[in-house]
Amino acid sequence: MPSAETTPTSVHEPDPVRPTKEDEVAANGSELIGGPIGRRALLGTSWWTPVRIVALVAIGMFALGLVQKAPCYNGAWFFGASSQYTHACYSDIPHLYQGRGFAEGLVPYFDQLPGDMEYLEYPVLTGVFMEVASWLTPGSGSIQDQEQWYWMVNAGMLMVCAAVIAVCVSRTHTRRPWDGLLVALAPAFALTATINWDLLAVALTAAAMLMWSRGRSLAFGILLGLATAAKLYPVFLLGPLFVLCWRAGKWRDFGRALGGTVLAWLVVNLPVMLLAWDGWSQFYRFSQERGVDFGSFWLILAQNSSDPLSTETVNTLATLLMLLCCVGIAALTLTAPRRPRFAQLAFLIVAAFILTNKVYSPQYVLWLVPLAVLARPRWRDFLIWQACEVAYFLGIWLYLAYTTSGDAHKGLPPDGYHWAIGAHLLGTLYLCAVVVRDILMPERDPVRRTGEDDPSGGVLDRAEDAFVLGAATHPPRHAAHFEGPQVEWGKSGATGSSL
Repeated sequence: MPSAETTPTSVHEPDPVRPTKEDEVAANGSELIGGPIGRRALLGTSWWTPVRIVALVAIGMFALGLVQKAPCYNGAWFFGASSQYTHACYSDIPHLYQGRGFAEGLVPYFDQLPGDMEYLEYPVLTGVFMEVASWLTPGSGSIQDQEQWYWMVNAGMLMVCAAVIAVCVSRTHTRRPWDGLLVALAPAFALTATINWDLLAVALTAAAMLMWSRGRSLAFGILLGLATAAKLYPVFLLGPLFVLCWRAGKWRDFGRALGGTVLAWLVVNLPVMLLAWDGWSQFYRFSQERGVDFGSFWLILAQNSSDPLSTETVNTLATLLMLLCCVGIAALTLTAPRRPRFAQLAFLIVAAFILTNKVYSPQYVLWLVPLAVLARPRWRDFLIWQACEVAYFLGIWLYLAYTTSGDAHKGLPPDGYHWAIGAHLLGTLYLCAVVVRDILMPERDPVRRTGEDDPSGGVLDRAEDAFVLGAATHPPRHAAHFEGPQVEWGKSGATGSSL
């Protein structure tokens, strides 16, 4: 083993990227805590490492989100039809404690529910999460006391998920740990974290992305399979990964990822499938039969049409639109002048699903937050998108206040709610457009401007191209003169072109 004196300096880890040095918004924001980090600052020499700071900030913001729910916790969930909406503090969690049989000790998927929903309408791993929280909830006291306890127990478990997400994002791009602050400080993240149980799937997906960045394809697949067992959207990440591995010729790694995903999903789902098929399939039946709902452009069309489309027609059209987006992302991947980063495509595919889906619940923004940070770690663009999502968050609750306040009509009428939906759609489309521009003009990508290729790409990072199409077969043409670190990426086997 070589000694320290004989070890080449080239193997030393490069310095972390400081956002206050490369991001104007981050630099201006840092004035609140003393200004940008100076060149003589000693980083990583104490307990206060970037990852630990990010985790603590995430927990602090999560706690502020709990405070925002205080008006509901103290009564609005239980008294008055519209007060939980006028205070913008609604949560599914306390309502479903009794509504889905947890108060009566019913077993999810096995015991039939007495209400309008025959069985629990959540994927199995989310159902397990809900059941564990019910075990930790005291069964004494009034039903209001139990629902308050159930929400608090879930909030504690979801806080752990929030910290995991922040840590995983901070560690995925090893030179950019401070990007995790975007997750930790995201206002929409704090506002929506305890509306539902989505943070479980988001945490597993973030952990999967971290594993892939470290080249651990099987661990990535296992975590992604668990995430898919908690929510459907994580499985979409296999699509862009397949095309990236096709372009790079990394079939063995993709096979491990796919195998791990299928295996983990089956381990969770197969027992329930075999023993309680009707209960297990409730989630998929509900997703198929559910009509046009909140937050989607389909709702705008339906509420402005004298003859709205049927649910079956909307399902078909939404599926076709999603398939078109998948084809477009695949074409972009194979023809881009430089192989896109995995995080960029992961963000685009999940955003496409959200934009084309027939429903957009406000907590769905959680799916995109960590992916958006990894895809486009720029404070200005991120905050523009977050402002649009906060506008939608307020818009949906004010609209529900309007529809539940009777003749008083307190809140936002349908036309105003449509503008809130438009803000959400335009904000997401804006971020998608910026990410696509970064793919087509890689010198504009904040991650690649520092001289890196794909730090979240694992085996794809700096790998040679094995299959490309169109413009990718020619040397890339930069849109603007760029002075900064340059990095060579994979060469096309057909042309041997490189930068």
